[in-house]
Amino acid sequence: MSNSNRPPPFHYPSYTSSPSSEYPGNEATFNDWVLPQYSQPSYAPSATYDTVAGFVENSAGTSAMLTGEQPSNSKVAIPRSANPGNWTSKGRVSRACEKCREQKAKCSGHRPTCLRCQEAGTHCSYGDRKREKMAKQLSNLTNQKQIYEALLRDLCMKVDSQTAQRIEQVMDEQRPSNDQAFGRKVSASLSTVRGANTPADPVSSLVALDYLNEDFNRDENVQAIGFVGEHSEIAWLHRLRRMLEGSSPVTPSLRESWDHQSVASMNFFLDDSDIPVIGNVDISLRPLPVLADQLLDKYFSMIHPFFPIMGKAIFLRQYKSFYSNPSLQPGKRWLAILNLIFAIAARYCHQVRSDAQETPDDGALHFSRAWKLSMSDVALLDHPNLQQVQVEGLASFYLMSVGQANRSWRICGTSVRSAVIMGLNLHNETSTVDHTSKETRYRVWWSIYMLDIQLSVMTGRSPHCSSDFCTTPHPVPFQEEEFMDDNVAQIIADNESRNVFMEALSSRNTIKSFDEVTTPEGFGRTMSNQGEQCGQAAFNAMESLTPNTSLYFLCSVGLGLIIRESIDTLYAPGAVRKSWREVEMAISTLNSKADAWLSQLPAAFHFTHGHQAFQRQRSCLAFCFYSAKILITQPCLSRLAQEAPGVEIPGNFCNAMGIMCVDLAGQMVSLLPDSPEPSWVYHVSPWWCVLHFLMQSTTVLLTDLLLLAKAGTVHHRTILEKVSKAMRWLAVMSTKDSSFQRAELVCRDLLSQNAMEPDIGAYTEDDKNRLL
Repeated sequence: MSNSNRPPPFHYPSYTSSPSSEYPGNEATFNDWVLPQYSQPSYAPSATYDTVAGFVENSAGTSAMLTGEQPSNSKVAIPRSANPGNWTSKGRVSRACEKCREQKAKCSGHRPTCLRCQEAGTHCSYGDRKREKMAKQLSNLTNQKQIYEALLRDLCMKVDSQTAQRIEQVMDEQRPSNDQAFGRKVSASLSTVRGANTPADPVSSLVALDYLNEDFNRDENVQAIGFVGEHSEIAWLHRLRRMLEGSSPVTPSLRESWDHQSVASMNFFLDDSDIPVIGNVDISLRPLPVLADQLLDKYFSMIHPFFPIMGKAIFLRQYKSFYSNPSLQPGKRWLAILNLIFAIAARYCHQVRSDAQETPDDGALHFSRAWKLSMSDVALLDHPNLQQVQVEGLASFYLMSVGQANRSWRICGTSVRSAVIMGLNLHNETSTVDHTSKETRYRVWWSIYMLDIQLSVMTGRSPHCSSDFCTTPHPVPFQEEEFMDDNVAQIIADNESRNVFMEALSSRNTIKSFDEVTTPEGFGRTMSNQGEQCGQAAFNAMESLTPNTSLYFLCSVGLGLIIRESIDTLYAPGAVRKSWREVEMAISTLNSKADAWLSQLPAAFHFTHGHQAFQRQRSCLAFCFYSAKILITQPCLSRLAQEAPGVEIPGNFCNAMGIMCVDLAGQMVSLLPDSPEPSWVYHVSPWWCVLHFLMQSTTVLLTDLLLLAKAGTVHHRTILEKVSKAMRWLAVMSTKDSSFQRAELVCRDLLSQNAMEPDIGAYTEDDKNRLL
């Protein structure tokens, strides 16, 4: 037989582990493999058994006579059967099919179906030795894994609790993820725990987070901050550090300690410090009248316009009666409210002092009295009333002002639930409550609602009450002293007149400033379908309306609702199932709503050229507006900062929103004077949460500076200047507040990882010595 007539040799297809669209990448474990099915190559013979001399199997499996001489050096093949077409002969094949092997029957070796299986009408398949070998190896690895897991579980029973928790955490990390069942990938946050160089999924880590990768019951330091969600700047800082460490030459042993991996390591609030509640405080004592008057005046001038949780007029009457009649014994909750007002005002006065670090803070004394009166374990078992809602709201505000964000969030949640018990989250049409009292209750609700939103952003957690369960009308933009005015009283008392007025107010803000006068004719056309009486009442109220702090509060509520919608839409756990296209559409819609809010802002509250009498209100609105826009656009910036393999290139919209996010952060820093001055913070800015705003903007700037901006460019120098300014403010404010000092250390640690140090040329010599 000629060699040219022999069947071509069969070559098995090669099995490689290089990543492709069909095979897992190098990071996959054996549990992630899906063994591919290999079909017979088109160039291979249809049968693999040895042919009989003088015969060649064709593609149909039939034999054909072949004439010709055999080479002189060829072996003499001994025919195994006189009838080669009889597959029951004793001829051998290279491999029998699985069915024939199982039955220990002679197999013809035909592929894809042997003759025996073809006649029996059964499925025919040939095993693959390499696949069997891999399956065997996988089985061995699985057995070894089970042995090691059993050993670790046994060790958990013999070691201390902290070590046992660490072992359980490691075991949880090595289990296969079930997220793929829902069409999701493991996010970047989980990747950072498994290793800084592990590729991260950029989409799921940009917005919502629907799993935990940390035990928040591990120790007291972690419990102090607890879970921090993705819309908190603390989570952004933590992710930024892990991304920087992923490209850092520092050895893993120096940066892979569990404490270093925890989000608590980036916390700059003071939750891990104790609240100095004085146990033996005398609740019957009160400040001298002169001091009490000063504290009360500070509260109602510096805090109340931004947090109108109290009815000012009625409370001041009660306060005067209390101090003018020493024998008067008010209820414990009223006394708690009074002491909390003293505590907040005392905290403010203490921070304003130049020697704040050396003098005691009397706020802790007043807070201790209030806590003992109405916030102790026994008091919390009592059924809440309106005063208890106010007590809990004021306590939450005080805790936020002293840097206790975690505790403040918890107490605020209690206040929200107490308010829901009282029905403050719903429109009130009860005839037994006068309309002035209803309006006061509406303001109580919106005060704690806005406080809840602020704390939700600071901690990255969900707000405590769903918007679907809230029908409370927006507060009217009139001062409490104006509630008895006939025009204002009708707006408050009549729901239809109120709706007409609010609709007209929104339209007016859109096209005109408050310095202009709307004509009755134009107003009447807008209200023609609402009834002549309601339209006239609304018009009269509109004519008497002038910019005031109540109007500011109404504007603040409108912006707060946009922030709340941004949290629900972009950062709620359910948002993780959205495609990036859906996220972009949501960002576009929310950004348009924020811009529409700005276009309707009364001219008196304009950020840069508004009325000087409302400087604090303008500053607060500016910080909140830039914060809202940063919250909306931050997912795009994070997507640009990600460099995971296989990620599609961000589109024009994502690029534009990422640039906008950085620009907004720069504008927020620009709100601060170039020369750091603590007095500006306490007289102009929202001092009770200004650190949050400063760190939110600084984190965005650091992300751009350390990951995106190209060194040596104008943009890089501009961002560096903004970061340097923020660092100078943190350094100066560190002398007034320990939380600022912690925030400064966090930022300096990030800069040092990238071998960068902020410009400290504007520091004083004392500042330089302290920092260096």
